[in-house]
Amino acid sequence: MDSKRKLFLKGLRDGIPIALGYLAVAFTLGITAANINMNAFQSFLMSFGMLASAGEYAAIVLIGSAAGVAEMIATTLIINLRYFLMSCSLSQKVSPDEPLWKRMLLAWFVTDELFGISSAVEGYLDPVYTYGAAAVSVTGWCLGTVLGVIVGDILPVRLASAMSVALYGMFLAIIIPPARKSRFMALLIIASMASSFVFSKAPVISGISEGFRIIILTVVIAGIAAYLRPVEEAERE
Repeated sequence: MDSKRKLFLKGLRDGIPIALGYLAVAFTLGITAANINMNAFQSFLMSFGMLASAGEYAAIVLIGSAAGVAEMIATTLIINLRYFLMSCSLSQKVSPDEPLWKRMLLAWFVTDELFGISSAVEGYLDPVYTYGAAAVSVTGWCLGTVLGVIVGDILPVRLASAMSVALYGMFLAIIIPPARKSRFMALLIIASMASSFVFSKAPVISGISEGFRIIILTVVIAGIAAYLRPVEEAERE
C-alpha cells in the first residue's frame, strides 16, 4: 500500500508542470467557448470529457457553426485518433496482471504529455503513477477552461493567447531529460521534429489532417526505433 501511495504522490509531483501548462492552454479554450455562448458548467463537462486541446477546439468551432452531431463526432474522432495508438502503446508497458478496469481508466487519461511521462517510466508502468499525474493535470485543464469562460473577457486577447506558450515549455521539460541521458533518444527526437516539419510542408502529405499525420509519423518512427533498439523483456521487469 505504501508503494502505491508513493507512486501516486510521485505522479502528482510530476503532473504539476503539466497542470500549469494545461491551465494556460485551457484558459484560451475557455475564452473561445465563451464566444459561442457556452457557460462555465458546459465548458467544464466538455474539458472533462475530452482531454485534448485540438479536439476540443475543433468541437467548439463546430458547435459555433451549428454543425450536426454526426459531423462533430466524426471530426473529433479523426483528430483524436492518435490517442488510440498511444493507449495501445501504453498497454504494452502495463503488467499483464493488471485488471481491465485499470487499463480502461489509464486509456481515459492518455494525453500527449501524460503519455510522455508514463512512457518514460522504467520497467512496467503501474497505472497508479499515471492516475496521480492525471489527478492534478486534469484538474488544471478543467479549471483553466472554467476560468477562461468566467474571466476571459477581462484580459486582453493578446495576453490570453500568449499563455499558450507555456505548453511548449512543458514539452521541453518532457523531452530534454531523456535526450540528455541517451544520444539515440536525442537523435530520435530531432528526427521526429524534422519529419513533422517536412510532413507539414510537403505538397501532398500536408493535405492530410494533423491527427493522421501524427499517427503516421508515430508508427513509422517508433517502428524504426524499435527495430534499431529493441527492448528486451528483462529490461522491462
